Amino acid sequence: MIALFTAAFLAATLLPAQSELGLAYLVAANPQDFFILIAVASLGNTLGSVVNWAIGLGAIRFARPADNSGQVSKWYQTAQGWYERYGYWSLLASWMPLIGDPVTLVAGVFKEPWWRFLMLVGLAKTARYVVVALLALQLV
Repeated sequence: MIALFTAAFLAATLLPAQSELGLAYLVAANPQDFFILIAVASLGNTLGSVVNWAIGLGAIRFARPADNSGQVSKWYQTAQGWYERYGYWSLLASWMPLIGDPVTLVAGVFKEPWWRFLMLVGLAKTARYVVVALLALQLV
């Protein structure tokens, strides 16, 4: 369980990791633990995303150049346009490979309220793990 939690946590950060195969293996080997395994993976993965959100909260200071010219960096302008277009609903894509981790970071940059962040990200990540676990049961 600790290994699953750790893998899920790391998979949600900006570090390259994955947890789906571990969950699938554990569910296939221990189908009686279906719900607890999903809960452990979801908790780890959601908390890893909270780390990204917290990093995003602190990243705003890097958006402005050191000369205080009032200009914001290109990455900030791009992220702002994207987040203004899709808003907090984009957090439902936090489960997706490649874009999920940056979405959670950007939510922190734009100070998405913690409660809404946690609700949407937790929902998205739990739904993904339910699908993975159900597929694993089908393969047994």
